[in-house]
Amino acid sequence: MNWTDFASWSRRFADWTADYHRSLRTRPVRAQVAPGQILNALPEAPPELAEEMERIFADFEKIVLPGMTHWQHPRFFAYFPANASPPSILAEQLVTAMAAQCMLWQTSPAATEMETKMMDWLRQAVGLPDNFTGVIQDSASTATLAAVLTMREKALSWDGNTSGLSGQKTLRVYASNEVHTSIDRAIWISGIGADNLVRIPVKGQNRSMDPDALRDAIEADLAEGYLPAGIIACTGGTGVGASDDVTAVVKMAREHGLYVHLDAAWAGAAMIAPEYRELWTGVDGVDSMVFNPHKWMGAQFDCSAHFVRDPEDLVRTLAIRPEYLKTHGHDGVINYSEWSIPLGRRFRALKLWFLIRSYGLEDLRQRIRNHVAWSGKLAERLRAEPDFEITSEPVLSLFSFRHAPAGAADLDALNQRLVDAINDDGRIYLTQTLLDGAKVIRFQVGQFDCTEDDVAYALDVITDVARNLEPS
Repeated sequence: MNWTDFASWSRRFADWTADYHRSLRTRPVRAQVAPGQILNALPEAPPELAEEMERIFADFEKIVLPGMTHWQHPRFFAYFPANASPPSILAEQLVTAMAAQCMLWQTSPAATEMETKMMDWLRQAVGLPDNFTGVIQDSASTATLAAVLTMREKALSWDGNTSGLSGQKTLRVYASNEVHTSIDRAIWISGIGADNLVRIPVKGQNRSMDPDALRDAIEADLAEGYLPAGIIACTGGTGVGASDDVTAVVKMAREHGLYVHLDAAWAGAAMIAPEYRELWTGVDGVDSMVFNPHKWMGAQFDCSAHFVRDPEDLVRTLAIRPEYLKTHGHDGVINYSEWSIPLGRRFRALKLWFLIRSYGLEDLRQRIRNHVAWSGKLAERLRAEPDFEITSEPVLSLFSFRHAPAGAADLDALNQRLVDAINDDGRIYLTQTLLDGAKVIRFQVGQFDCTEDDVAYALDVITDVARNLEPS
């Protein structure tokens, strides 16, 4: 393909993209294909000769598109959507066109300095104090791993990277069962080990860590000769929105010299609206925190905002400086590859610049406020329906419910069948979770182009599918 052909196809792809987004309500939300269907439609061997783009694009529409779950669908109520607002998509086109590897200041000064400024814009937007500094990671999972590695190194007096964990005291990290599974993975990868992630029971409507149980666990571990390293708290847990009492967690951490990381991957974006910040009161005392602009704020995936109070601790944990990565002659520049686990870095800040300037914080706040209000209305309507119960109250735009008709023999099996039937129906998309061991259904509003009518429509689908479900 030459650049003239590229320009022609780019215009065609732009038209296709706009039509795709405008027509999403006519498509089933979740892919309606069987396992192996796409695989079997693809050729067994690569082509020896070039093929025409017209044929490639036709196969894309014929083979690929039916196998896509449409995350940008306004009736996507599962997980937390990875959004893609129009200005963010345009910015990503520019990033892809320039194709820079932005690992160092010198490999693209604009990317580094834009990242510094955009992270400060985000800091101000969510109300963090000015002693926090940020870096853009690919995902909250990576930010959490970086935080776990940092708490490991601090606890070991910066000896873990050098000497390894063999012969060291056994480290312990504390979190509730409500935290995301990325915390488990970070504990594995860091070498701390799953057996040393200590689960603290929760209490109260917010399902927050019990401070007394946290203190008891830390003190018991100290008495047994373990080395407590840190606490991982959450604001807006993935399951039903559990939110820890951050003030109490920080107080406990300070008593024992522990590092605190806060995972607010989904809910953190809501803090651009000041009235929601009570959910993470005490955040100014954590050592690090993460939230994802690529979820509720509308940035194209991937874009995760990782804030730290002391960047030197993060750099000391992750930085490695061979001669070929040094920037000579420019003192004081930031090389964000020293703040990240991967060496390679994309120019992620550009889409934040386009996004925030295109909408302004007030428009983004209003979208989130709308989602919270619409979800709350739906919860109340569902509560009033016979044979349904609200199992966890709305946290921002997330709540859970359960189909519980009289005489049902196995409510867990019934609710799983209901989720499956709803998703097979295709009009909306939901997911299940476990709440105190019981199968419940999650509902959340967060898709960038969702309307109040889309949310209201979900009730019609849920009740319609439930009525037609075969009794257990």
